[in-house]
Amino acid sequence: MNSRVLPRLQLLGAAVLFSTGGAAIKATELSSWQVAGFRSGIAALALLALLPSARRGWNARALLVGVAYAVMLILFVSANKLTTAANAIFLQSTAPLYILLLGPWLLREPIRRPDVAFMALVALGMALFFVGAEAPAATAPDPARGNLLGVLSGVAWALTVMGLRWIGSRDAGGGLVPVVLGNLIAFLACLPLALPVVGADAGDWALLSYLGVVQIGLAYVLLTKGIRHVSALEAATLLLAEPAINPVWAWLVHGETPSAWALAGGVLILGTTTLKTWWDARPPPARR
Repeated sequence: MNSRVLPRLQLLGAAVLFSTGGAAIKATELSSWQVAGFRSGIAALALLALLPSARRGWNARALLVGVAYAVMLILFVSANKLTTAANAIFLQSTAPLYILLLGPWLLREPIRRPDVAFMALVALGMALFFVGAEAPAATAPDPARGNLLGVLSGVAWALTVMGLRWIGSRDAGGGLVPVVLGNLIAFLACLPLALPVVGADAGDWALLSYLGVVQIGLAYVLLTKGIRHVSALEAATLLLAEPAINPVWAWLVHGETPSAWALAGGVLILGTTTLKTWWDARPPPARR
């Protein structure tokens, strides 16, 4: 029983740790460049220390995918600083839409008829975030710009996922090397705009250390351990706990409440993604 339960608990643990990012990012007064840069620098060191497999297989392919991952990391932090944590994570969760649109071009994967319905529903969910005008708040001072960055982070995450599929099993480090490289690239890219660091206190550095070591580093350790023993469908479903729990942390810590339109869009995006994940995992006769 332990061999069946433990991997699922590890995946859920990874999703819960990933989900704390929005609230933790908002808890520090440091700029988005400082948070994104130092968080990624600490995360890269943590991953290299905790995961030996991340030290092997460095090559041009991994570097290219690492660039896309670095862009996603920076955009996600910036979006969280400007809009609600719910909006940032839900809009990033639209990545499957861009994967389907770019798949025929980059992966030679054709779009099927059911995919069109999926794309329409996800696009509708994304459009709901831009209905009306959300009032600025202390934790979301510029929702419109933050929502736009959230959309772009979804595009960058889609390119990252497609890059990881492109690498496949040919590289020894698997998906971990691009993650390490992406964090290193994000750190180096943000560093010129993150310095000098003025006014940071012990609490800010504690939050950055948490984001790097725990929210990214430990989460990836749990992810790599658990995903070996769980089907792709179940792993994807368990990891959907991240966007579902992320707004809860922001509400508990900051009292942040997304708009009704944003919540409706998030529910539509997550529900559609869950349904598609389940549908694609069915045998062909069952799909028909």
